Amino acid sequence: MKLPSFAYECPPSVEEALSLLAQHGDDAKVLAGGQSLVPLMALRLARPEVVVDVGRIDGLAGINTVNGHVAIGALARERAAERSDLVRSAVPLLADALPLIGHAAIRNRGTIGGSVAHSDPAAEIPAVLLAAGGEVVATSAARGERVIPAADFFLGHFTNALEPDELLTEVRIPKVGSGTGTSFREAVRRHGDFAMVGAAVMVQLASGRIRDARIALIGVGSTALRRPEAEQLLAGAEPTTQAFTAAGAEAARGLDPPSDLHGTAAYRTKVAAVMVRRALQDASERATT
Repeated sequence: MKLPSFAYECPPSVEEALSLLAQHGDDAKVLAGGQSLVPLMALRLARPEVVVDVGRIDGLAGINTVNGHVAIGALARERAAERSDLVRSAVPLLADALPLIGHAAIRNRGTIGGSVAHSDPAAEIPAVLLAAGGEVVATSAARGERVIPAADFFLGHFTNALEPDELLTEVRIPKVGSGTGTSFREAVRRHGDFAMVGAAVMVQLASGRIRDARIALIGVGSTALRRPEAEQLLAGAEPTTQAFTAAGAEAARGLDPPSDLHGTAAYRTKVAAVMVRRALQDASERATT
């Protein structure tokens, strides 16, 4: 379908982009890679009066180390992050998740910041941020820069803590500690589809026991979900199949996933427990090697 009519702005700098967002507020939408906004506009699910294309702004696509974090610019392409040695070594959970996003052609255009700002409850990168304790940097002309913990950023279906005049400029993810393994498991109908259910997991081992575990789920709620009760169940436990099965059951407890033609709520709940168990097993094995 053809897109609805809109005014197009292509600012060359962050300052000019922020000025446009301050001027137009809710009537404006930011265009980065276009892999989410353009389809929504074609389906008339989004009808912004002004599209602010930030794709040509220099300086927002870097991947660097800052104060124990990997700082990823909002315009860093998903494919660039997937190929990054720094991402692979310092934030392996993100490296696990990136190949699961669509197809290579989509990741060539899609951006890290765009995925986070879109806040799809079935998207992989928000779950990575939740499990890894990441942060989102938002910038406005009026208030400057603020850092939002991932736990406070995702609010509901395609909604987040960004204000209308703010631009997501950077994502920060802590580097993994020693003895840490990661895994991202998801159930899809076919490669490239959005996950029906997915699990992002981090496990840190010490002296043969689990020192720390992080679990986040996608596809089972209005946002990606952290599962602290299941994490607490694993604290101090031996990394056994029995422990992982119990944690998977706890992670699935109390979920209220949607039902659709791809799967019922009961099916998604059952699959969530299985994905967590399998991801924990993978992560534990990686932590030992």
